[in-house]
Amino acid sequence: MKIRYVHLNLLLLLLPITNLLLFPTPSLAQDYGEDAEKKDTPPPGLARCNGVYMSYSSGGREKLYPRTKNVTAQAWSFKATAMIVNTGTEEVKGWEMFVGYRHREIIVSATGAVSSDGDFPYDASNGTTFIGSPNTDLKTSIETAGDYTQISTNIEITGTLFGGRGTATPLPRTIKLVNDGWECPAANSKGGTMQVCCKRNPKFKAKEKKKTKFMRRRHGDLNIIYDVLQAYTSNYMAQASHQSINLIDITRPAGLVTIDNDSPLGRLDHWNLTWEWMRGEFIHSLRGAYSAEKNPSECLHSKAGQFYGDLDFSQVATCQKKPIIKDLPAERKEDKLLGKLPFCCKNGTLLPAHMDSSKSRAIFQLQVYKVPPDQNRTAFFPPQHWKIDGIVNPQYKCGTPIRVDATGFPDPSGLQATTYAIASWQVVCNITKPKPKAARCCVSYSAFYNDSAIPCNTCACGCGDIDTDTCNANARPLLLPPDSLLVPFENRTLKAKVWARRKHMAVPKKLPCPDNCGISLNWHVNSDYADGWSARVTLFNWGANAVEDWFAAVDLGKAGLGYENVYSFNGTRVPPKNQIIFFQGVRGMNYLIGLTNGSNPARDPQVPGKMQSVISFKKHLGSLNIPRGDGFPKRVFFNGEECELPKYFPKKSHGERLSCIRFLPSILLVITTFLVIINDRF
Repeated sequence: MKIRYVHLNLLLLLLPITNLLLFPTPSLAQDYGEDAEKKDTPPPGLARCNGVYMSYSSGGREKLYPRTKNVTAQAWSFKATAMIVNTGTEEVKGWEMFVGYRHREIIVSATGAVSSDGDFPYDASNGTTFIGSPNTDLKTSIETAGDYTQISTNIEITGTLFGGRGTATPLPRTIKLVNDGWECPAANSKGGTMQVCCKRNPKFKAKEKKKTKFMRRRHGDLNIIYDVLQAYTSNYMAQASHQSINLIDITRPAGLVTIDNDSPLGRLDHWNLTWEWMRGEFIHSLRGAYSAEKNPSECLHSKAGQFYGDLDFSQVATCQKKPIIKDLPAERKEDKLLGKLPFCCKNGTLLPAHMDSSKSRAIFQLQVYKVPPDQNRTAFFPPQHWKIDGIVNPQYKCGTPIRVDATGFPDPSGLQATTYAIASWQVVCNITKPKPKAARCCVSYSAFYNDSAIPCNTCACGCGDIDTDTCNANARPLLLPPDSLLVPFENRTLKAKVWARRKHMAVPKKLPCPDNCGISLNWHVNSDYADGWSARVTLFNWGANAVEDWFAAVDLGKAGLGYENVYSFNGTRVPPKNQIIFFQGVRGMNYLIGLTNGSNPARDPQVPGKMQSVISFKKHLGSLNIPRGDGFPKRVFFNGEECELPKYFPKKSHGERLSCIRFLPSILLVITTFLVIINDRF
C-alpha cells in the first residue's frame, strides 16, 4: 500500500514537467520565436550591400572630472561599436577602417583592432585608422559558408571626448575603407548609427604585389623590424663571434632589431629606444647596443627569478620591464663581444638616406629569456608600447607591432641563397607636429625693409622651468634691433626697452618670458628685385653641446620652386614637390659649436655658436609678393625637428611714402620759387 502511494506522489510531481515538455505554452513558444527573429535580423543596409559594409554605433557617455562650466572643455567618457563585414565576392587583405573623429577624441582601448597610428591611449582628434588584430583579413561568405568570425570584425571602442550636450555620444564625421581600389560614398547617419557600403572601383588597376601570408609592410618615417632569428630548447646558440654558450635547459629566442630612417627630413641623435614586455620576459644579452640601466634585483624578485633559480642575474643585460636601449659609441664598433655588427655603433645617430646612407640604419641583437607558460619554441610575443626619441630631434609616435612576412637575409655561407627569420614584426613610427610651446627650436624674422626684428615666440620651447610670476608666458615678444638676436635672452632686456621707447612702443610692466630654445634660426629677407630675391639664414646654438652633421630645411611653398643657390652651405630641393630647400654644412663646416664665453667673461655676454649663408631665388612665377609673406617660410626644420614660427611677418614700412609727404612742403616751396624766378625773368 505504501508503495502505491509513493508511485502516485512521483506521478503527480512529474506530470506538470511532462505537460510542459509535450505541450509548451503558446506564450513561451511565441517569445522564443521573437528572440530568434530579432537575433537573426541583420543591421540596416547590410543585406543590400555587395562589397564591404561598415557601421559605427554610438553608446552612452558619462561626464568626467573635472567638471567645468565651459561646455567645449568638458571631458566625457564614451563607448562605441564599429563593425566591418565583407559582403562581396573578393577577400579583403589587411583591411583598414578610417574613423574621422572631430571632438578631440582620445581612444583608450579597442577590442578586435588596433590603431595603425599609435598605441592606446591615442589622440584621435584628426581621426584614426583601425586595422584588424588578430583578424587582419576578411574572407568571403562563399568560401567560409557564412562564418561571421571570418568575414567580419566587431570593434568595441572606449575613449574620451570633449564638448557636446546631453548623454548621447556624437558621431564621427565619416567612416570609410582606405584600402587601395575601394570607393566609399558619404556615410548615412540615422539615430546613433552611421553606415556605409564601399565597393571596388572597376577602373582601378592594382600594381602587381608579391603575395604575403601576413600584413604587408607599411611605409613610415621610421620603420622598425623585430625579427626572431633563432629559438632553442635544451640547446646552445652560436654567436657571430664564433663563441658558444653553455647548455641550459631553457628557450632562448635570438632577436634582431633593425631601425630604418625613411624620412627625407627625419633624424635622431643619441636615440633611446624603449618598449614594454608583457609576459615577464627579460633581455639576457645585447649586441650592437646596451641598456641604460642594469638592476639584477628586478629579476631576482620577479617570476623570472623563481623560474631561473641558478642563473647569475648580475651578468644579465637588463631586467627592466621597460628597458631603455641605447646605441653603442663608435669606439665599440670592433668590440668582439658587443660590436662587429653592420650599421651599429654610431653613437645613436640616424640621418636621412640622401644625406648619408651608411648612417640611415641601426641594427642590434638581443637574447630574450621567457617564463612559463611560454616555454616552447614557437611561443613569441613581441614587446608593446614602443617609443623612440633623441635630442633636438622630431617627436615620433610609434604604432603597435604588426606581424609581417619573415625577413630574408643573405645566407651566411656566402652562397646565393636566402635565409629567413622565424618570425617578424614591424613597428611604424611617424613624425608628429610639436604642440604649441613644446618645440625644440624656433625661428625669428627680419627684413631689409623694416629695422625691427621679430624674435622667437614667447615660451616657444616651453616655460616649465621658468618662474612665470616674474614674466608673462602669454605675452607677445617685444620687437628688437637685429643685433640683439646675437646675445642671450637675459642680456636683451635693456636693449628691448630702449628700442621700444625709440619706436614709441608700449612696454608692459610684466615682460614676456624667454623662448627657452636651444636652437634658433633667423630668416632675413635680404633683397627683393623684379626678377629675383634673396634671403639670409643664420643658425644659433644656445646650448652647451656642439651639434655635428647638422641640417636644416625650409618649406617656402611656391616661392621654393625658384631656388637658385645657397652659397655657404650645401643645398638641394626635396622631391617630389621641390618646395622644400634642404641644406647642410659643407665638408669640414658641419659642426655647429655651442655657447662660448665672450672676450671678457666678466663684462661681455656669452656668444652662441653661429653659421650663416645667403640663399638666392628667381621670380619665375611672377606673382610673388615677398613682403606679404611669400618670402617667409611656411615650415622650418632643424635636424628633423619642426621649429615654431612667429605669428606675423615684418611689415613693409611706408617710410618711403612718408618721406615724400614729409618733404612735400619743401618740394612745393622749391617749385614755387622756381616758377616765381621764371615769371620775373619773362
